[in-house]
Amino acid sequence: MTSTRVGIIGTGIMGTDHAQILQRFVSGAELVLVADVDLDRAERVASQLVCRATSDPLGLIDDADVDAILVASHDSTHAEFVLAAIRAGKPVLCEKPLAPSLAEAVELISAIGDKAALVSVGFMRRFDPGYAALKAQIHDGSIGRPLRIHSVGRGVSTRPGWTDELSVTSSAIHDLDIVPWLLESPVVEVTWLAGRSAADDFHDPQLILLRTSDGSLSTVDIFLNARYGYDMRCEVVGDAGTASIVEPVRVVTDTELTRLTGYAADWRPRFAEAYRLEQQAWVDRINGVPDGAALATAHDGLVASAVADAVIASMHTGGVATPVAVPEV
Repeated sequence: MTSTRVGIIGTGIMGTDHAQILQRFVSGAELVLVADVDLDRAERVASQLVCRATSDPLGLIDDADVDAILVASHDSTHAEFVLAAIRAGKPVLCEKPLAPSLAEAVELISAIGDKAALVSVGFMRRFDPGYAALKAQIHDGSIGRPLRIHSVGRGVSTRPGWTDELSVTSSAIHDLDIVPWLLESPVVEVTWLAGRSAADDFHDPQLILLRTSDGSLSTVDIFLNARYGYDMRCEVVGDAGTASIVEPVRVVTDTELTRLTGYAADWRPRFAEAYRLEQQAWVDRINGVPDGAALATAHDGLVASAVADAVIASMHTGGVATPVAVPEV
């Protein structure tokens, strides 16, 4: 059986999780090398997963034993490493965002040219069974014509130095991709709004309105310091019914006239299956298996960056409705 030798750049929380999933749960692939600017951190991951480690990401990309690259480093490095991987002729799965700004995304895709098919972007919600089931219900007409989507994202707390803009480019970017993917209709206009804040140095929660070309007006409700747990919700409202994702719960405890369920502390338990399915689809595509249609492309990454850019423009103009302009590259 064909086996793709994968190198992973970045061994922080996200990169380590990717490495563990790839090595333990994905068929047709082998983790051979991890890279991080913090060599000690890379070596700890390598020792756990029995692979090599380096502090040189570009060296990993050029390594003759690496067939494909997974980029899970800091957002600011994504464009550089994706471009290097493509120039080396190696397929790459890049964590979101494709680039930290729309201008950088345009520059990257222009440089990639006709090799854009080698790039996949990590919008893993497309592989989550709940979101996939929502899309199927929209497609089969069981809730009628979709009128709007309510997408809600809650987190426990943000790291120091968080900003209004990061809430969009590092968190809401998933919603900016999944809403038009569910509706199969692009976002054409956005509005950013905020009221009372739970944070002292940035607006939290934030409310984003997305108008898609089909006439739907959807909401994205982002609250990253909600404290109580990691909580993703999504409801599709149709003219003949509604469909909602039910948060996966393994255990419900009934005691003393009370019913209790627990929340995860972050995204990893909630989307573990989505990440596994996404990586498997990526590896299958590299190995020639005709699947992986849900994989986000470089153009999908560009479109999400264009929507995020419009959201930030609305943010900086006091919530003015702002059209989305996707550059032609």
